[in-house]
Amino acid sequence: MPTLDRQDNVFVLDLGDGENRFHPDWLAAVNSALDEVEKAEGARALVTAATGKFYSNGLDLEWLLAHADQHQDYVASVHGLLARMLSLPLVTVAALQGHTFAAGAMFSLSHDVRVMRADRGFWCLPEADINIPFTPGMSALIQGRLSPRTAHEAMVTARRYGGHDALAAGIVDHAVAEDSVRSTAVELAAAQVGKAGDTLGTIKSRMYAPALAALRAKDNPLG
Repeated sequence: MPTLDRQDNVFVLDLGDGENRFHPDWLAAVNSALDEVEKAEGARALVTAATGKFYSNGLDLEWLLAHADQHQDYVASVHGLLARMLSLPLVTVAALQGHTFAAGAMFSLSHDVRVMRADRGFWCLPEADINIPFTPGMSALIQGRLSPRTAHEAMVTARRYGGHDALAAGIVDHAVAEDSVRSTAVELAAAQVGKAGDTLGTIKSRMYAPALAALRAKDNPLG
């Protein structure tokens, strides 16, 4: 399960050491950690990271199949997390040490900065291959954070991007050695701790207003 640590003014949220799928308990733990980060005062920034082979493999499809009657509420909760991270009033950096797939990839896009391992691991939106269409909110998030060309390729072809390819496509901002992923993310976050506050939150909320509106729509999150 996710755990929260603090290194000076940088909070480090470790998402776990498994596939880090979006089980309801996992979502609750992440939101609880974000509550603590938001309640903190003064200079601060956030790094999300993970331990092991995966950063996150996205939706917990096994849980979802077993709770089909909760499908809409579950998707709304995932949307809520994506919207919250996208508009968080502090600088956020995702440290992608392993595979980052589907909703996990979308979660990474909701951060301000992404650092990815250069030599192994893939970033991928596999929805076209697994026959799960993007929701309107997810589509708006992806298209709001990637260039039109990259968004089209990633969404339509389900391409798997390695670190260097992801950097070239503008999906991530840095591709580094495995043992430098987390430390680089913390260093980048530490340089931006002074920006935390309402002004930054307002800037993000206005910058990504269409995506946030789509993610927060309650009537029909599935489209």
